[in-house]
Amino acid sequence: MHAPKPLTATRVAATCAALDSASWPAGAIVLRTAPDEAIVLVPTKDIEPGLIADPHAIVEIESSLCGIWLDADDAHDLLERECDWETPSARPAFAQGAVAGLPVKLWFEHDRVLFVVSAVFANDFMERCR
Repeated sequence: MHAPKPLTATRVAATCAALDSASWPAGAIVLRTAPDEAIVLVPTKDIEPGLIADPHAIVEIESSLCGIWLDADDAHDLLERECDWETPSARPAFAQGAVAGLPVKLWFEHDRVLFVVSAVFANDFMERCR
């Protein structure tokens, strides 16, 4: 497994309604980490003014995350070993929880899974998942 790489991302905090109705840039992966917060895997400059219908929205660069893509089979094997909770069966899907004892965000696609960890945990994640 390769080491997680820094992700280009934007953190958006806004009302639930504003996040629900946002038209995200094409190809963006949106990780809805809370009802009023999302991590969008696109550069902040790609989130145009007016995209978020909340005048008090906070849109900031998120530079503390690393990610690694694994093919679906490798991800399944890793999660079988290191995850105590049931992962979603539908795809695409977002989930978050402990994997190998560390907080991880997961983006599930049909043929691959993105593991997102805080940069401070990237080395620990690699060591625990060997």
